[in-house]
Formats: sequence, C-alpha cells, structure tokens
Amino acid sequence: MSSIKAVLRKKPLKDGTYPIAIRVTKNRVPAYIYIGVSVQLHEWLDKEQSVISSHPNAKRINNLILKKRTEATDRVLEAESSDEHVSTKAIKQKIKPQGAATFFFAAKTYLSNLRLARNYNCFGAEKPRIKHFKEFLGGSDISFTDITVGLLDRYKIYLKAHHHHGDRTIANHLVVIRTIFNQAIRDKMVEEKFYPFGKGKLSIKFGESSKVGLTISDVQKLENASFDNPAHDHARNLWLLSYYFAGMRVSDLLRLKWSDFQEERLFYTMGKNNKPGSLRAHDKALAILSQYEGNRGGKHDLIFDELRTLPDLQDDFEVQRKISYADKRINKVLRLFVAPAAVVSGTLTMHIARHTFATVAADKIPIAMLQKLYRHSDIKTTVGYQMNFIHKDADEALHTVLGV
Repeated sequence: MSSIKAVLRKKPLKDGTYPIAIRVTKNRVPAYIYIGVSVQLHEWLDKEQSVISSHPNAKRINNLILKKRTEATDRVLEAESSDEHVSTKAIKQKIKPQGAATFFFAAKTYLSNLRLARNYNCFGAEKPRIKHFKEFLGGSDISFTDITVGLLDRYKIYLKAHHHHGDRTIANHLVVIRTIFNQAIRDKMVEEKFYPFGKGKLSIKFGESSKVGLTISDVQKLENASFDNPAHDHARNLWLLSYYFAGMRVSDLLRLKWSDFQEERLFYTMGKNNKPGSLRAHDKALAILSQYEGNRGGKHDLIFDELRTLPDLQDDFEVQRKISYADKRINKVLRLFVAPAAVVSGTLTMHIARHTFATVAADKIPIAMLQKLYRHSDIKTTVGYQMNFIHKDADEALHTVLGV
C-alpha cells in the first residue's frame, strides 16, 4: 500500500518560496505531484500538512491540499486494485493533472492567439486582467474545476478592495475568465457542467458608465489657449482635431495621411468597424493641419509623428501597440499641462473629445445625421449612445414639476 502526504519541497523557486507537493511513496520510492502553490518556509506546518492560518489564502490553499490528497488517494486505490505491482511513476501519471486542464495554461494560449491575430488592443487589455487573477490566487495555477461561483465572488471583492475597480471594470475582468473557460470547453479541456457562469450561477452585469463631455465654453478655452511647449501644443491640436472631425478616435487620427485629404475633404475608413466615409474639413481643422505642412512627403506620408518610426504600417499589432502608448502619453500631457493652462474644468482625455462632440450635438443635429457622422450600422446604437448626452427633455420635465 502506498503512503500519501502533503509536503513542502526544500528547493526554493526563483521568488524564494517553496512549492507544495503531494508525495506518493510505494516500496520506499517517492513520487511528487506539485499542486501549483508555493509558500514561505515559516508558513508551512509539516505535521498538519497545511499552511498557517495567518496566510492570506490559507483557507483556499488548505482546501486545495485536502482535495488533491483525496484525489491522489482515490487514484492510488484505483491503480493498485487493478495492478498490485504498479510503480510510483505509473501512479504519478494517473494522478498528475494535464497542463492543458489548468486555467493559466489555457490563458497563455489565448494571449498567444491574440498576438497571432495581431490584435494588440485586446491583448493589451486582457493580459493585465489575467495577471490580476493570478495575483488573487497567490501566483499559482488553478484547474478549471476549481473555478467556482464562490471563488469568483471572492475575486470580485478582491478587485474592489485591492485595486479599487468599479463594477464595469470588474465585469471586464470576469469576461476574460469566461472567455477562456468557453475556449477550454470547446477544446474539450473541461466539461461544461463545471461552467460557473450563466443562469443560476454567476451573472456578469455591466454597470452604466458615465459619459460626460466638455462644455462649449471649455472647447473655446482650448482653442484660445497658447502653449510654449511644442508637446503641449501638439496634444491640444490632436484633441481639437478629434472634436472637429465628429469625435474621431485617436487610433484613426494618428493614422491620418496627407493623401487622405482631397480638395479639403477627409476620406478615411474608420478602424473600429471598417466603414468608409468622408467629411469636409472645417476651416478650424485646416488651420491646425497647416501647422504640420513640414511633414509632407515624410515617411509613410503620415501627418503626425507618432507612428513614423514604425518600419511597416501593415503590422497591425505593432501599430496598435504604438498607438496605445502614444494615447497614454498624450492623455498625460492633456491632464497635467493642457487642462490647467487652458483652465478647463472637466476631465481632458482624447476620448473626451468624442463625448464633447456628442454633448454639443445633442440638441442641434438629428439622430439620423449623427448615425452617419458616427458611422454606426444600426441607428439604435446611435440612439443608445446619444441618450447619454441628451438632458433637455428631462430638465424641462423636472422644472415643470418644481416650477421655474
């Protein structure tokens, strides 16, 4: 009969912690099955085969140890009942879970596929969310069968308490777990009965996000402000151009080429939905663009410098990565330097330019025309988006009740 015990291996990992393993011994020959968790030496109680109660994840780890010991015992009994001469090596193969049956093994494949698809925006957003889940688990891997509703509820509390995330951000963190879980089910890595999401289980709900633009007064302040620093002036110019072109996204703005303009009209395909269209450039936009005339004939025919260092604009992954870094840098300049200098009262980021256009347009432009400007396929999308900025009817209703 084999003996089974949870032990702490004495060889430390690179981070200085020691891995916990299930040791199976038969005929004095041991085999070790690692459970994917490591702790400090002083956090392990050898006699009790558990971690100390003061460890932040003590309950979860000790439950995992108990579960793995039970699984090992069941597999050993099964192996020995079929072949009394079975070796510890053979027993280990029966007990050891396949790497592909664990969450972070599948997550690595998921991220790799995003990179192969050259989808940096998703890759850049999902990678830190997966990292947060691993931090919550104490740096260890986890089998899909151990991802329960209770565990995910505790993860939601962790994100709110330790990272101060709001409901919408927490929902995005849960979505990536759900996506990888669905991928694992499709790949036959885990049975669907263990799926912790859906009716009667964990439901992911997105909270309403607040969409607030600047006032027309703030826009005028930005237009009239003067900046000695070229980087500050450039950030302000990009923001205004986004606003002047109906809230053009920064990803489209930084890709603009001189050849996109013909007889003062801008022709470009929106990156988010691949919808082509054109707009007549306002005189205000043309005045800003004239400041970049020195870039004509430059590399890639780009108007702005942010992507000029890239050797190939067809490499979508690198283009998206470069745009993401540029967006963060520009937003930092807008927040720390441009907004204070222009005495702008609201939050100032590149995306706020889109919200600002929607705010100013709310009571001036018909929904059908806004759908065309935003290039939405369905007018319901336009109505849903624009409702964040239409307040006139509600204001009038309130004053009707309260009186002028």
